[in-house]
Amino acid sequence: MEHIKNIYGATMAQRRILSLWFPRLAAERYLRRLGGALPRPFAVTEDRNGAQIIVSLDPEAERAGLRLDQPLRDATAMCPGLLTRPANPLAEAAFLTVLRRWAGKFSPWVAQEPPDSLLIDLTGCAHLFGGEAALLAQVDLDCADLGLTMRAGIADTPGAAWALARFAGQGISPSRSGDDIMQEARATRSRAAKRRGWERGGLPPAQAFPPLPQGVIAPPGQMRQVLAPLPVAALRLPPDTVAGLARLGLHRVGDLTGLPRAALARRFGTETLRRLDQALGLETEPVSPARAPLHFAARITFPDPIGLLADVQAGLDRLLPALAARLTEKGRGARRVRVQAFCSDGRIEVVEVGLARPAADPARIRPLLWLKLDRIDPGFGIDCLRLEAVETEPVHATWHSGHQDAAAAAGAQRSGTLALADLLGKLGARLGMDAVTRLHPAESHIPEKSVQVLTAAWSAPAPGPWPVPRAPRPLLLFRPEPVTAPEVPLVPQHFRWRRRELRVLTATGPERIAPEWWLDDPDWRSGPRDYWRVVTDTGDRLWLFFAHGADLSPGWFCHGRFG
Repeated sequence: MEHIKNIYGATMAQRRILSLWFPRLAAERYLRRLGGALPRPFAVTEDRNGAQIIVSLDPEAERAGLRLDQPLRDATAMCPGLLTRPANPLAEAAFLTVLRRWAGKFSPWVAQEPPDSLLIDLTGCAHLFGGEAALLAQVDLDCADLGLTMRAGIADTPGAAWALARFAGQGISPSRSGDDIMQEARATRSRAAKRRGWERGGLPPAQAFPPLPQGVIAPPGQMRQVLAPLPVAALRLPPDTVAGLARLGLHRVGDLTGLPRAALARRFGTETLRRLDQALGLETEPVSPARAPLHFAARITFPDPIGLLADVQAGLDRLLPALAARLTEKGRGARRVRVQAFCSDGRIEVVEVGLARPAADPARIRPLLWLKLDRIDPGFGIDCLRLEAVETEPVHATWHSGHQDAAAAAGAQRSGTLALADLLGKLGARLGMDAVTRLHPAESHIPEKSVQVLTAAWSAPAPGPWPVPRAPRPLLLFRPEPVTAPEVPLVPQHFRWRRRELRVLTATGPERIAPEWWLDDPDWRSGPRDYWRVVTDTGDRLWLFFAHGADLSPGWFCHGRFG
């Protein structure tokens, strides 16, 4: 047992964490798409409270004196030739996911820290690359090939590695808030005039990322000594907490380690102590790697290019069973399937189909693909076909119980459901999934709100029978149109509607419908309505109502037509 404890303790002491920070991720993602460095300064901006703010810079823009969080109007005044692009958080998150997959070569335990950082558990992996220094050199070489700026830190804890990657080698930035306990007062006007701008209360020299070592390796077991000279912002504290500590003269992490913990927690909250303990290793902080995404695809390469529709169909017939087997193995069903045809001239022809219900049966996917294969232009021939299930959903097995007749009825119901799903899929392949809709009852007594229009592929039929209203509803329902008639609640004998004089032959009603008092609907500010079904001398069967005018003047309106 003692031998097991010693091994366990040694294993815990050898835990090593690598933090990779990409300070120019947004800008360098654009530069990679544009083919490398640009002759003009480049920046990425985003909208904050109606103003364009710089969130990422390239080295050329930094050398021009621009800085992060600077308004774009000030940056263009300093650098008229500045080239900008808007931030794209989704694309940047996808790029960070690609980098996470790349970092899997160093360790299987890689976690993303959006928007621009990775956390890697190197425990037991560094020796495969010749040690931590050699591993950092390989990381630096790979990032240079990718065109990325990288800062790295290796330590015993995630908090310490994060701090080293961002703050190693940096000094304490001057604080000119006016109430810093360490801040000296201005002596005389003549002495203050000799000071530089940022010493008289202005901003320090603008430099987004000062030159620092690309990678810092902390000796094992010395987190307290390594973190002591770093600024308190390295503990991942909120800006207001960092400012509050600076007002008391607490600028470095070492200033906090010797303070009474109870007083520190009482003044700045337990989160400050928790971050300090995590960085020093007194409180464990796990590294949660991102789960590998489910990937369902199959492809086939041809020895000679193909161009006939029958050949494409034959190739997909060989891919569909393989794709279906992978889906079935994971208990998934495809909701969207994509076919990619790689042509000899470098083009990629893409065809996508959607299914109304998740399915892994090739017999349900094949007819939908066949409807769109004629859109593929083979050109000089197709060298490769790739079939991918882009969107999938879990498919659960159905358990049946009961007598034989009940099982047969359930089977008939299931076959009808599948037939309807196949029909919706074929209509969606022709018209688009969003164009195929179904009506669903809504819980409202207001005529125009009693029905919901839902996309058929993403909704289920209404359970039970359709609710029947107290009185018949018109076949055509439109916005209320004014009717010229006496403003009295009695059905008029004559009225004018749509520039026509109409005479009432029969009238049935009234049906009183009150507005939803818990909602402020502008269309129902006219108060309660009395609805009448009238037949005119021209054969029109109309749905008229008299608005009693709670907030507006009363009057007659036409709300629909019966056929």
